[in-house]
Parts: sequence; structure tokens; C-alpha cells
Amino acid sequence: MKRGKLRILFYSMILCSFIFGAVFLNGGQKSVTAGTEEPYPDLEIFTEVLRQIQDNYVEPQDPKKLIYGAVKGMVQSLDPHSSFMTKDEYKELMLETKGSFTGIGIEITIKDNVLTVVSPIEGTPAYKAGLKAGDKIIRIEDKSTKDMTLMDAVKRIRGPKGTKVKLTIVREGEKKPLVFSITRDVIPLKSIRALMLSPGIGYVRISTFQSKTAADLAKAVGKLEKRGKLKGLILDLRNNPGGLLSQAIEVSDYFLDSGIIVTTKGRKHSQDIVAKAHKNGESRNYPIIVLVNGGSASASEIVAGALQDNKRAVILGTRTFGKGSVQTILPLSDGSALRLTTARYYTPSGRSIQLSGIQPDVEVPFVPPQKKKKENKKRFLREVDLERHMSGEATKKEEKVIKGGKEKQEVEAKAKELIDRDNQVRYALQLLKTWNIFSQMKNMSASQ
Repeated sequence: MKRGKLRILFYSMILCSFIFGAVFLNGGQKSVTAGTEEPYPDLEIFTEVLRQIQDNYVEPQDPKKLIYGAVKGMVQSLDPHSSFMTKDEYKELMLETKGSFTGIGIEITIKDNVLTVVSPIEGTPAYKAGLKAGDKIIRIEDKSTKDMTLMDAVKRIRGPKGTKVKLTIVREGEKKPLVFSITRDVIPLKSIRALMLSPGIGYVRISTFQSKTAADLAKAVGKLEKRGKLKGLILDLRNNPGGLLSQAIEVSDYFLDSGIIVTTKGRKHSQDIVAKAHKNGESRNYPIIVLVNGGSASASEIVAGALQDNKRAVILGTRTFGKGSVQTILPLSDGSALRLTTARYYTPSGRSIQLSGIQPDVEVPFVPPQKKKKENKKRFLREVDLERHMSGEATKKEEKVIKGGKEKQEVEAKAKELIDRDNQVRYALQLLKTWNIFSQMKNMSASQ
């Protein structure tokens, strides 16, 4: 390619990207305001280097590949959460927010220049393998992660279902690096799980904030409320790496009738948002305890901060991750996209949680349950265990009752297991029970 054509190609790409980005940020308006000062005095250096590589490098190079590499390097110099995405990477991101992707199920970031696990997603291969929030990934397969971009790391960790990826991590408290060989799988991001822990006290776990999280939350809480009047709710945001800002606002709004949820402040006025709660159709006056830990980040910190500052919930657990910035996805003209940090967000009281995180009202570190010795329980052989056993004569109505009873037992068993193995859930449950006892005492005193 001749020098003149190469230069025209490059300036055309820059101009198209600039115009498209400006239109996107202005909500689709076609007017573009140009600055009076020359913003790119050093672009000639870039084109000169590009020209020298094209003319003199030992092997011919694809101009698009060189320009993409330069753009990635430029964005990488900004902050750990800004990144340039190719067309394929952008498509993957869009699929992830809608429901599923193929990989191992971890949220990662670059912290102190080291690739770090924010949180493993519950129920995924990474979670089952034992990866933990705060683990530092120093190698992916045989490739060092030093100076590796976030998007490059994501690309290397993800892959086809059934294939394996080897991660070498450094963990606090461990003398030697740990090696994990994890089999990739489809990661279905079911963001809501709900249980009734005891009569009148419900438990809702939000694992990530997707496009349908708020709607799924309303359904889950609605089902709990139909089982009887709720006297308290435990909202579990532990190891929730975040997700969509809009969903964090809607989830907070679900539990609030008034007040500010979150404010965002950026360089442009279009990035300045004050999200406020609205009056709900149904009043939810029951006490709420929100569980958080070091794996609670971004959108989950917005919810925790909103409920804490509005005096709607007690926050229990350990200090959160501390990601207080907003990323905007800016599609570019060739199908690629820019994930750019455009604003900082603040809790209703004006706190920035960047780096400092959300400090719990009640600090309770998680204590891993002790492994119980397996008991060799002798089980008697039953008729149902025999091959070709005859069916019973139960009617369909009786079968439905039996099936319903089994399902109820399974749910109760899950609730009991959660309470037994999780000291933070157990503590929250005790607080809510005590809360209700003191409320009853207060009401009795008032009536006398």
C-alpha cells in the first residue's frame, strides 16, 4: 500500500470513530461540535512509525492489525476497566449480559498491575474448582500474565465447552503458587436463587446483575411473600462481581420508596445521573440484612450503598471490593467497540467507594465449615430398590401430594445445609429473629 493511501486510510478510521462516538454519547443527535484547538499534534509521529514498519520491518504486516494493536495499547494506558474490543469480543460481551457464555465462570480485573479474581460465579467450574476472590493469576497455560490486557486474559481463559485451561495462581496464606486445571463449560447466568430459611424469614441470592435480574428478583420475592407474611429478608450479594448499572438501580428501587439510589459524575453532563427511588405499589416494611464480602463489586456495591445510606438495610460481612467507576460501551463504525470509563459513582450520602469499598455495619468474617467425618450408615434394602419392582396403587392426586412433599423436603434440606455451613447466613438469621422478638416486646409495651 502506498504511503498516501495508508495515511488517508488511517485518518478516515480516526474520523469515523470520533464522529460515531460523539453521536452515541449525544443520544443519537447528529450535530458534532469540533474543538478550536488542534487535539492531535502528535498523530504525525504515529503515522511515521506506521510507515516505517510498513516499509522496513523484516516481514509484511497487516495495517489493520497494527492499528488495532496501537489502539489497544492506548486504551490499556488509561485504567484497568477500559478496553478496546474487536468485533468478536464485542459480540461475546453482548451475549454474556443476556444470559450465558462458554468459559469457567470468573470475573477478573487488573489490581496493582496483577490479574486478579474479583469473584468466581456460584455453581460454575471455577467456583467448584475452588478459586477465590483475591486470587492472583500469574499464568494462563504457559503464558505469563505480566503486562497482559484484561481482554486478552478473558480471551485466553474462555474456550469451547469440554476443553481445559490451566491457571497458576498466588493466594494469600499459601507459600507456593497453586495450579488449577479447569474444564470449560456453558455458564448459565441464573442470577436469582431464593429460599425460605425459617417461617417468615426469606433468603435471596443475587449472583450477578443481568438484563432480567430485577424482574427475576420481583418474582422470587413475590413467591416468598405468598408463602406467608415475611418478617425479614436476607439479601446475599457476596461474590457478586456486578453487571448492569440499570439493574442495580432497579433492584435498589424495589426495596426503597424514596431517596437517592446512586449518583454518577463524569466529565460530560450527559454522564451526570441522579437515580431516585419511586413509591412502590406494595409496602415492604420487613427488615433486610445484606451480605457482602471482598468479592462484592460494582453494581452489588451500588445496591449495598443505597440500602445502607437510606437506612433500609443492615450490611453484614466484610469490606467490599471497591470498584466505583462506570464503564460505557461505545460501538465503533467497523463493529468493534470501546469499553471506556466515563464516570465515577457515589452512594446517596455522597461517598465514593472507589478503592475504599462499602464498610459493613456488622463485620463478620466468613469461617469455612469444618469437614465432617463420613458416617457409615447402614441402609436397609427396600422394595423400590429391587429391579422390575411393581408400581404402587396411589392415585394421581396422592402421587402429586407425595411429589410435593418430596420437593418441600428438598427445599428445607437446602435451607438447613446453607444455615449449617455458612456462619454469615446463620448470624444474619439470628439477628432477624432477635429483631422480631424485640419488635414484639416494643409493641406489647406500647399497648400497656
